[in-house]
Amino acid sequence: MEYTDQMKNRVKRIEGQLRGILRLMEEGKDCKEVITQLSAARTAIDRTIGVVVSSNLVECVRHAEETGEHNTEELVNEAVNLLVKSR
Repeated sequence: MEYTDQMKNRVKRIEGQLRGILRLMEEGKDCKEVITQLSAARTAIDRTIGVVVSSNLVECVRHAEETGEHNTEELVNEAVNLLVKSR
């Protein structure tokens, strides 16, 4: 699978969020502020997982159609399982 610049940028943004969270902790900021930022980072990670899984699914279905394989139900089930495991 080819990871797009959009996907990579999402991960870089998350990396920046995590550095910011560490800085908040090192500065002894309020727990609520740290938790809010951790929650935002988790949401960003969840969305990135969704983008990667959905892009991979589209790619796999296209490949299956091109090669004459018709196992799309299996591919969808595998994608759903990846999403469920990520939670």
